[in-house]
Amino acid sequence: MIRKYINSKFLFFVLSLCFSFSFIKQDEPKLRVIKTKLDYFTSDNLGNVFTVKDGELVKYLVNGKLFARYSNLKLGDITTIDAINPLKILLYYRDFQQIIFLDNQLTTNSEPISLETLGYEQTDLVCAGANNSFWIYNKQNNDLIRFNENSKKIASTGNLKQILKTDLKPNFMREHNGYLFLNSPETGIYVFDIFGTFSRIISLKNLKQFEINEDIIYFQKDSLYCSYNYKLFDELCKQLPNYSHILDVRYNNNKLYFGFKDSLLIQNLN
Repeated sequence: MIRKYINSKFLFFVLSLCFSFSFIKQDEPKLRVIKTKLDYFTSDNLGNVFTVKDGELVKYLVNGKLFARYSNLKLGDITTIDAINPLKILLYYRDFQQIIFLDNQLTTNSEPISLETLGYEQTDLVCAGANNSFWIYNKQNNDLIRFNENSKKIASTGNLKQILKTDLKPNFMREHNGYLFLNSPETGIYVFDIFGTFSRIISLKNLKQFEINEDIIYFQKDSLYCSYNYKLFDELCKQLPNYSHILDVRYNNNKLYFGFKDSLLIQNLN
């Protein structure tokens, strides 16, 4: 625990140095600029970046080079992209209740999964899980359900409204190290094990999304970028420069990603 605490302190020391200068300097050797229009983006643990704009997914390699594009005109806009597994990328099209998996070449490697066909017509959220599984949050029954790679139901929480005695309004979820983190902005982050058993609630409110590394949650909060060690209950925040122009900030594998409408900046913290 002490080592993780020190790592968190060190990260924000480095962040303070980065933010002390103009982080949009293009002659900075540890800064990479990708000129691309985007609505939102994510990254994988290999350093690849995935941007989404008007239903098109674009993959950029760690060196910033455009690698591949993917779009499906029949399904329209991509609601969610989860690249936790770089070899099996999950795309969710909420308007059509369809899940598609892509390989690292952005090629479909299986037939689309219809959640309506599985009997879940009001699925708000979807994310990838370990061992090629995936999770859904079904609004109709207020439950989390985990499926294996063959789309067979293997775990369920049951009705969370009844179990937790609260009216959840989740907007984001992510699996990490055998736990599912479900974000409900008004109340916090609810944590479940892979069998759907409730574990704890993390009292971080009003979040849109977050990244998890070890025991630390990274998130943007208004004009701040923060880390929270949910085992040590330690939070550190740093003011973001040019906040009004930033769409999203992410931290992954010692890199900071700044998303703008027309560009993506990657700050290497090594």
